[in-house]
Order: sequence, then structure tokens, then C-alpha cells
Amino acid sequence: MGDLAKGTGPLAGVRVVDLTAMVMGPYCTQIMADMGADVIKVEPPVGDSTRYISNGPAPGMSGVFVNVNRGKRSVVLDLLSDAGRAALRRLIEESDVFVHSMRARAIARLGFSYEEVSAINPAIIYTNCYGYGRRGPGKDLAAYDDTIQAECGIPAVQQMLTGEASYVGTILADKVAGLTTLYATLMALFHRERTGEGQEVEVGMFETMASFMLVEHANGAIFTPPLGPANYPRAVAPNRRPYRTSDGHVAALVYNDKQWAAFVDAVQPAWASDPRFATMELRAREIDTVYGLLAETFRERTTAEWLELFRKLGIPAAPLRTLDELLDDPHLDAVGFFETVESALGPVRFPGVPTWFSRTPGRVAGPAPELGADTREVLEALGLPAADEEPPAAAE
Repeated sequence: MGDLAKGTGPLAGVRVVDLTAMVMGPYCTQIMADMGADVIKVEPPVGDSTRYISNGPAPGMSGVFVNVNRGKRSVVLDLLSDAGRAALRRLIEESDVFVHSMRARAIARLGFSYEEVSAINPAIIYTNCYGYGRRGPGKDLAAYDDTIQAECGIPAVQQMLTGEASYVGTILADKVAGLTTLYATLMALFHRERTGEGQEVEVGMFETMASFMLVEHANGAIFTPPLGPANYPRAVAPNRRPYRTSDGHVAALVYNDKQWAAFVDAVQPAWASDPRFATMELRAREIDTVYGLLAETFRERTTAEWLELFRKLGIPAAPLRTLDELLDDPHLDAVGFFETVESALGPVRFPGVPTWFSRTPGRVAGPAPELGADTREVLEALGLPAADEEPPAAAE
């Protein structure tokens, strides 16, 4: 069905049926499209609501939507209709991956549970994107990034760090869960390549973020008996913050013993002779005190002076950049990170593929599709009649 030749990356030849919306699932499938997969985004007649949530040059083409749905094909199917469900079943027959972000009962009511989909295509990888896994009491709860951040302890650790409970300034849970969905789906595809077996995969945002947060914060609480509370002291030390310099700020981490010795030798702060700070292990016990003393010392020089010194010493340091500055970063420009793609909306400069492959490099496969732009092409390739009428426009 159709042309898979567009894909040139490591997933070229893989076809994905994408019934996800918002960011978690679309971020996963965006990366799959960048890596060469033919991603067919199945949308209801009103479209993915992310089309309308932020700035964009045309209705239904918001910046967030355009970025996480680039390189995909959009097919409008009304899954409440017999014709829509029949078209989806035909699409499933010729696909490798089926990924959705509907609640379990909702997808089952439509006739596309794993049991029903695998009966159509036993080799398919069927991935569920949920807020909470189906095996727990939260299985039917709605979930958004903010609520999952709260559930997994992010506002609590922010309060330890800053004194106030707050979210982090990015949709962290959506994106980490999207990356987890990606690796879980690809692992299942890898298993299929070895065995021929399809299978069902489930990714819960809450479980994903609990795992993510407890990487370091479980700390001594994993032992029996517990050796301390569940937190990593360095990460939540109140004095852990960018250092104020005489003319701005700088981020720096004077961390291991080699870096510490180089810093002390070059700067010679009076407090550095304190035996409590002699080794990395000892400094870890007094980490907030160390950060506070460093903060006093950093005020003595300019940002440029600190950056120059630390680069000579091999100590990690960086200026504080805005997101707008990130869009014109010399390193990112030098490695060809940004890719400009022509579209009906004009040139779109995408943040591109962050990984590098020597034989099968990925790329931004194309612009994001307008709602239903590929419906006729895909349905005709399936041998199905294409609807003559245009899908109704969604309210802005």
C-alpha cells in the first residue's frame, strides 16, 4: 500500500498506525517518522486537539502540533461509522505498529482492542499509551502532564529546592513517557524480528515518571531497613542554582576531586581549606554548605571570567541561555541540528534529529500534514472508496 520509499532512516519500511493525540504518543511517532517509518496519523473529523492549542500560521496548524506531527500522513476516519472502522481494519492489515492513546474501554467499544487488532494482524505491535496502567486502581483516571508531575513528586522536590511547590517549566511527563513509548515499541519490534511474534505493549505516564524520578531519588530508601528518605540530597539542596556573578549568572559544577583541586588551586578561596571539604565523599555530606560558599565566591568575577577560567581547568560550566538563544546556538548550527522544510505554510525550521547514524541517518521527513490531507491517497491505496466531501472544520 502506498509508497514507503520516503523513509531513509533505520525504520524505513516500517508502517505505523498512529491513533494518538496531544504530545506523549505523537512525540514517540514523530521520532519514528524522523527515523524513516511511514506514520499514518488517524484523526477524527475534528482533528487532534493539539492542532489548536498554540500559535500557528493557519487554523489547525499550531506550532506544537506541527513539530510533533512532522513527516506524518493525516487520514481522517470517523470510527463511529462502519466505513471508518472498515478502513482502519484494512490499514491494520498492512501495518507493523498500532499505537493509540485512548482509554482501554473506549478503544474496546470501537472494536480495536488488542485481541481484535491482533486477530486482523497477528504480527502487529500494539502499543497502549495510558495515564495509569490498567492493572492498578488509577486505570480509568484522566491524566495530564501537570497531574502526573504532581503524582510522581516533582512539585515536592521543587519545594525542597526552591521553597515553593511548583511544576518544572516543560511538559516533562509527556515527553519522557513519549520516549519510553518509543523504546518499548522498538523493543517489541526487535523481538518480532527475531521470533516473528507480535505483542501488546503498555506504557503508563505515572509508572514511567515514577521510574524516572526514583532513579536517583530512591537513594537509601531502597535498602532494608531504609538508610534515609527518598531523595538525592545534591539535587534538592536549596543552594543548588545558577551562581550569580558580578554581572550576571553562570552554571557550573565543581564536582569530582580533580575538578575541586583545580578550582581551589586557581581561585584559592579561604574556606576551601576546611577539612569537611577535602574529598568528594565528604563534600557530598555538606553539599548545601558547599554550594552556598561557592555562591559567595562566584560574585567576585564576571560571567566571562568564570567561563574562561573553567574552560582552561576542564570544569563544566555554561552561560544561562534563553530558549530563543537556543534557536541560534553556534554548536547546534555547526552540527546541522536545525532542518528547514518547505511546506504549504512556508519554510518551517524544525529542531531536527538529535542522534547520528553512520549508515542510516534520520531526518525530518517532511512538514506536518493538514487535517485529512492524505485521506484520499491512503484509502485509494487500500482499494477503498475515498469520501468526496471535505472533513468539517474544527472550531478554533
